[in-house]
Amino acid sequence: MSQPASNSSAASSASTVEDFKANLASIRERIAAAELAAGRATGSVRLLPVTKTVPEDRLRLAIEAGVEWLGENKVQEAARKAENLADISGLKYSVIGHLQTNKAKDVARFAHEFQALDNLRQATALQRRLELEDRSLDVFVQVNTSGEETKFGLEPTAVSTFLKSLPGLDRLRVKGLMTLAIFSTDHQAVRTCFTMLRELRDQVRQDAPEGIGLDELSMGMSGDFELAIAEGSTVVRVGQGIFGARALPDSHYWPGFAG
Repeated sequence: MSQPASNSSAASSASTVEDFKANLASIRERIAAAELAAGRATGSVRLLPVTKTVPEDRLRLAIEAGVEWLGENKVQEAARKAENLADISGLKYSVIGHLQTNKAKDVARFAHEFQALDNLRQATALQRRLELEDRSLDVFVQVNTSGEETKFGLEPTAVSTFLKSLPGLDRLRVKGLMTLAIFSTDHQAVRTCFTMLRELRDQVRQDAPEGIGLDELSMGMSGDFELAIAEGSTVVRVGQGIFGARALPDSHYWPGFAG
């Protein structure tokens, strides 16, 4: 995803398998270069393609080109795609947008990962639905590192206490933390959000309950993922860098994003 002030990080719109292969190769080369620059091992960062607004016919081309994960903000859209693409084996779905508790039943049914856990009511609803489905779910705890009131996520000071409330919810496998950086052309302001998440993770893992995993950091999108990798990101969420610019503004999917 590019920053709203510019679509310069959006790839040209892909319409063939070869187009998707080229865009994916470009993003993976940039990830590898960022890993090298940060002194990190090649392959230490997972690419999560963000597929919101991308119709199923284009997704089939992207999947043929090598896409294995589908990252979706809206549960209804993700559930529809999971049903319509059920004939393709091996696909994994990551829900990365805010979840209302009445949608927990849908996430519990099809998702492999949920990256926006930020309250106990939500966690309890997921646990209950996962028990009914006899499934488990990898989750990331979302943190508001930018301090913007319009964004979801826990305040950094609330993360440690929240983590201590989760061990009894055994269907949720906590893998790490997630954040959305401030949308800004000021690279230092963006990077500060990533630094804060890494330092917070290092702090809270010292007294995190047994079974709570904090090895993963999901941060960075099309316009800023190199900065995120430099600060320790293990998952980067890239949409427009693979699929091209979207017709709808990011504010339609991410609260607090203008334009």
